[in-house]
Amino acid sequence: MINFITRYFTSLWALITAPFRAIWRLIVRIFPPREFTVMDTPRGNVYTFNQSSFWRFTKFCAKVGLIIWASWSTYVFVYHRPMLQKRTMQLEQLREKYAIHMIDLQNYLGKYNELTKNINVIDDKLLKDQKLTETQKDELLSERLKTWGELDFLKTRVTEMFTDNDYAPEYTKVSDLAIEYELTRAENVEIKKRDIELLETIAKVVEADNKIVNAVSKLTSEKTTELREELKHINSTLATLGLNEGTLVANANKYSNQLVGAVFNPLEIDKELDEKYQKLANDITLWNGLNKLKKVLPLGAPIKDMRVTSKYGRRKDPFTGEQKQHRGIDFAGKVGTELMAVAPGRVISAGERVGYGTTVEIDHGLGFTTLYAHLSKINVSRGDWVRPGTIVGLGGSSGRSTGPHLHYEIRYKGNPFDPERFVKE
Repeated sequence: MINFITRYFTSLWALITAPFRAIWRLIVRIFPPREFTVMDTPRGNVYTFNQSSFWRFTKFCAKVGLIIWASWSTYVFVYHRPMLQKRTMQLEQLREKYAIHMIDLQNYLGKYNELTKNINVIDDKLLKDQKLTETQKDELLSERLKTWGELDFLKTRVTEMFTDNDYAPEYTKVSDLAIEYELTRAENVEIKKRDIELLETIAKVVEADNKIVNAVSKLTSEKTTELREELKHINSTLATLGLNEGTLVANANKYSNQLVGAVFNPLEIDKELDEKYQKLANDITLWNGLNKLKKVLPLGAPIKDMRVTSKYGRRKDPFTGEQKQHRGIDFAGKVGTELMAVAPGRVISAGERVGYGTTVEIDHGLGFTTLYAHLSKINVSRGDWVRPGTIVGLGGSSGRSTGPHLHYEIRYKGNPFDPERFVKE
């Protein structure tokens, strides 16, 4: 070690200062000494100045330091100052909130002491005053309960102050707190009173509702029974056509025109309600369907003096004598006998038809049509709406006929069927 030092360095001090001397040589290389001349022109003097490496390095460091300081100041001003201002404002707000909380606490403490004192005074009167009447005792007990209620209300507000981060004071004076408590207490009493009145009203409404439902159910049941009795005689005929009450009622409720009314949509009641409401809705749907069905179906005779001369079915043909199917009913009548529509409908044909002569055909809806044949005169036109009792034409003997009469057919979806039960209501 000593040999190494003595070989490369003259002394120990030279070894220690070697790094500093190396740094200084680097500084001198970067900032070599300079000499510059300044001429004083008016006087003619010339001055020469020398700038050492140390002086130039010092100026450089000063400039770098100034730039760093300016940059840091700018950064602090641009970025940190708004943040500091925001934090300062938040601190001020917290201070204000803290001051308000302290005021609230002082108010609540004063109110607490006042209420506690009132309870002690009331307890002292109840225990020591032997002259109190029952009425006075009741008043004192009521006052004591009221005071306890205010204490509980006060406890709620203090708890909210310490547990709710968004707590905002609602009262600046103790008197405000007392007034709020009285208002809340009065509102609770009023709400309880209204609840009792509401329950009584609901009970009356339920009773009235039951009466109305029972009355309507009874009326609907009676009317439905009447309609079923009126349509009972055609049930067998409808069965031969593949129809039943359910199908006909559903179709009748869906059917509408200007003479029988609009479509009736079945009522759907919330399943969570009493089943009686849905039952009533179903009964009303059934009654409406049967009522419309009675209007739509071609029931009744098309002629006043009803005298049947030939029924529906196989019979001897009056012209050829052979057995043939008779597709309707023949009614006796004279030329000019008035022929009436038996149900509301629309005329779909009015004119001559092979074999039938002068005819009128009416569409009553639900697939049912009526046909009047062998007329002498037509009183309606194709597209006319007719009501029950409308004169559609006059009796005659046109077409393939042996004498004046009315050939009357009822058809379902274009196919004739025995109209006897429909004609005899």
